[in-house]
Amino acid sequence: MSPRSSSSTSRKPKGPPPEADIYVGLLFVAAASLLTGVIFLWLELSKYGFETLQ
Repeated sequence: MSPRSSSSTSRKPKGPPPEADIYVGLLFVAAASLLTGVIFLWLELSKYGFETLQ
């Protein structure tokens, strides 16, 4: 077990921040793919007069 200390909330990480790796790049690729899919879905549904419920 690790010892308890009262200064655990004010402890700052040591060293430089981690560098972006391939997984961060894949995260952006996945987010862009999802956004592109939503846009194409919206364009396809607008051809049929689909409207959102409001």
